Amino acid sequence: MLELRRLVKHYASGGAEVVKALDGVSMSIEAGELVALYGPSGSGKTTLLSIVAALMPPDAGAVLVDDVEVSALSPKAAARYRMHRLGYVSQAPDLLPGVPAIDNAALKLFGMRMGVREAHRRAAPLMERLGLGHRLHHRPDQLSAGERQRVLIARALSTGPGLVLADEPTGSLDTKRSREVLALLTEVCREREAAMLLVTHDPQAAAFASRVHALVDGSIVAYEPDMTALGAPESSL
Repeated sequence: MLELRRLVKHYASGGAEVVKALDGVSMSIEAGELVALYGPSGSGKTTLLSIVAALMPPDAGAVLVDDVEVSALSPKAAARYRMHRLGYVSQAPDLLPGVPAIDNAALKLFGMRMGVREAHRRAAPLMERLGLGHRLHHRPDQLSAGERQRVLIARALSTGPGLVLADEPTGSLDTKRSREVLALLTEVCREREAAMLLVTHDPQAAAFASRVHALVDGSIVAYEPDMTALGAPESSL
């Protein structure tokens, strides 16, 4: 389903120093698998997700989704890929202000020119499963940070994508809600035969993941439990 082939992404950090965000990363994820990825702040996890989402190109290497090299797509084709085949939960609280939660969750469905009634019919059950059934018509400013995060998760899953990328999806949630969201993501993987790459610092994630890896100094290394305490979620890399 998802195959990463020797991905490289380096950044200049002033002077002659080079930050090796990704330095030959290879990995594959099959349909129905949830793979958790740990790493310290600045280790390149968010860079990796951005490349898989075709939001930035790698310096070298390739990303293949169902044998299609998405890292080589044109901007128009990349936009179609993100709309129809990919679910992406970012760290940014990317909700439209003043717009009810149910419409924010259905935003991708509207982008696919789906009618309001059908879009709500698809999004509402996800909102219910995420504990937001009583918040469907609340605006973002009436929601907590954790509730806004769950709306973004509902949006990412609303189109039934074959590949889901999640960047710290439980970062704003308490322990109980984190466990519920991780359980839902695991269920969705299995129910819909989706592949999921989960970037996280949440120590609960390892219990739900099919496999667990770590990204350190631009390379995939063996995961150790104490890595869950390294750093805080990053937004720049």
